[in-house]
Formats: sequence, structure tokens, C-alpha cells
Amino acid sequence: MAERLRFPPLAREMAAEFAGTMILILFGVGVVAQVAAGGIGDHDSIAWAWGIGVTLGVYVSAAISGGHINPAVTFALAVFNRFSWRKVLPYCAAQTAGAFVAALLVRWNYTEVLAKADPGHTIKTQGVFTTLPGNGTLPVSMWGGFRDQIIGTAILLFVVMALTDLRNLPPLSNLTPVIIGLLVVGIGMAWGTDAGYAINPARDFGPRLAQYLTGYGGAWRDQYGDLYFWVPIIGPLAGAVIGAGLYLFLIGRNLPPEPAPETRPETKPEYDVQP
Repeated sequence: MAERLRFPPLAREMAAEFAGTMILILFGVGVVAQVAAGGIGDHDSIAWAWGIGVTLGVYVSAAISGGHINPAVTFALAVFNRFSWRKVLPYCAAQTAGAFVAALLVRWNYTEVLAKADPGHTIKTQGVFTTLPGNGTLPVSMWGGFRDQIIGTAILLFVVMALTDLRNLPPLSNLTPVIIGLLVVGIGMAWGTDAGYAINPARDFGPRLAQYLTGYGGAWRDQYGDLYFWVPIIGPLAGAVIGAGLYLFLIGRNLPPEPAPETRPETKPEYDVQP
């Protein structure tokens, strides 16, 4: 009976990406709601909860789908022939849907708190769900946010490629998701000022859509009134390709060949970016 109930292969992978991204957003958007609207916590708790969300989201999904939980990861791997182009759109759709559903859950659960903190559902609490240049308060322009998203996502992919390359001493004993979570904590602590470190198109667009459908009429624009929603989509996609390409150029091509199967480490990294 259980075997008959299993999804087809691609559907299983999409379900895993949906679930993994949903877990990521439940922790990430949830903590920002708690800090910004509830007054509990600070920047450090936001950075740590996002990192924990990444770790848990990858653990949830890695065995089935590779644990991308980020369209920028999926896209960059396809560009460099580490992933099938046929699966790119399904993966991205599943990731965005997972982020959307998770954001709706956070929006519902924090209904009363958000209404008290910001009765008009304005720019004051828009950052709970989506990113803004300068986090909505500092003098960073839309193009400054775009630059930031390219750089931040390039860092993410450069290090992810290093952590998951079997030729490059990757973490063993299924610890790769933990290290990737710490990477996201580090990016949040060092690169969170200019644009809120979305570094993930699904992480921003899914919650932005949920936000718009639940009363945030200005969800697509920034504090200057500029149409901003495209920045955390295009910026991470471009930055991911740059970061992955730099890794392959500077490190990947200079490593020895992958070891034969009988000499490989027994534990394969969970966050799988191999072909």
C-alpha cells in the first residue's frame, strides 16, 4: 500500500523542495515577526533562526531532492551542468509554493500581534515578510540592494560549492547542512544591512505574494515607492552563477579527480550538488 501511494520521481522531489523551503520560511519569517512585531529578540536571534531554518530545511529535503530549497542554487547548478534543466522550473515552483504557504501560516499566527504593531499593514512591518533596501530605514537605494544581493548570493554559492564538492574535503557524518546553516548565519551577520540578505528568490517572492494577498498593499514596492520585488529575484540568480563560476574557476578545476567509488568517504554530504 505504501509503495502505491508514493509520488512519481519528479513529484517526490518537488514535494521535498516544498517541505524543505516551508520549514526554512516558518523559522525565518517567524522570527522576524517575533522581533519586529512582538518586540522579542534582536538581530542576532534573526540571523541564528534563519541559519537554523536552512539547516533543518536541508535535512528535511536532502535525501529526496538534494536539499536546494533556493531557486538560485537550482539555477546555478543547472548553468554549470550539475543539475538537469528539465527540473529547474518544477523545483523553483515547489520552492516558491513552500515559501508562500509558510508565510501564510506565519501571517495567520501573528495576526493579532501584527495588527497591534502596525494596524495599517504598512512599510513598518513589511520587512517581516520581505526584504527592503537598507531594511526600510537606511539610505540604500534599489540599485544598492541589487548590488548587495549579487554579492551575498555569490558568497553563498561559492561556499556551498566548496562544502559539497567530494574532492574538497566536505563535511562528513551528515554535517553539511549544519555548516551551510552557519554560512547563512554568517552572511546575515556580515551582509544583512543593505538588503536584508534574501539570497533566495523563493524566500522573498513567496512571502511577498502572501503579504500582498493578506492586506499589505505596498508589498511590491520599497520605502521609496520603487517597484522592488524583482531585486531579490534577479540579484540572487545572477550572484549564484557568479559565485558558482568563481568556485569552479579558482578551486574546482585545480582539485584532483574525484576518488574512485571504493575509496570515497562512506558518508555523502546531504546537500547534494553533484550531477
